[in-house]
Amino acid sequence: MQVIAKRPETLTAEPFTYCPGCTHGIATRLIAEAIEEQGLINLMAGVAPVGCAVFAYKFFNFDMAEAAHGRAPAVATGMKRGRPNMHIFTYQGDGDLAAIGTAEIVHAANRGEHISVFFINNAIYGMTGGQMAPTTLAGMKTTTSPYGRNPEDIGYPIRMCELLSSLVAPYYIERVSLLSPGDILRAKKAVNKAIQYNKEERGFTFVELISTCPTNWGFDPDKAREWAKENMLPYYKLGVYRDKGAGVE
Repeated sequence: MQVIAKRPETLTAEPFTYCPGCTHGIATRLIAEAIEEQGLINLMAGVAPVGCAVFAYKFFNFDMAEAAHGRAPAVATGMKRGRPNMHIFTYQGDGDLAAIGTAEIVHAANRGEHISVFFINNAIYGMTGGQMAPTTLAGMKTTTSPYGRNPEDIGYPIRMCELLSSLVAPYYIERVSLLSPGDILRAKKAVNKAIQYNKEERGFTFVELISTCPTNWGFDPDKAREWAKENMLPYYKLGVYRDKGAGVE
């Protein structure tokens, strides 16, 4: 029988421990496939901080480093500068990257560090109990905003692609989603482009992936995807925000 699909060599045989229906597993697989397709399995290392990404070292079949909460871009910067022959990426959630790690991601992007950042945006703190994140939508209920997020009190949800694209240095910034098969195919292209630019030493690349958290949203997986399409996509617009390789500034 002809084999048309198999686990990439960049993934271990360890079963994913993400919650059922969570799109973290899709994102992890897309990154692993891109690294294999770019022939970087022996030249790539990743950084995963606290949160649902914390066990990524069990899933990726190459060197991974753990970072303190929010500090992955700083650790990745040190790894890349210390081993310039290696290619480095970070894998971060919204509670990590857009909250405690805001300074790290902004300054790494502003310096144009030669790293790739994969940002999982599911509008909530997933691993630690479903608290409000910087990306939580206005009116959205969480364990720490039981009456819904009030922008007049808490501020508005932060849109990281728009924020980072205001900087001069980043080379590539795109927001994609993992909410449908077609979206996943487009996300695969974005992840591949980020890894390709990483391989070519173009500079700082950033892919935001709109994701779901069925467990903390209190939905089944199908309902979670529909909710995200109806509520997240109007606010978090998909698209290319910067691609210097294609002339998009």
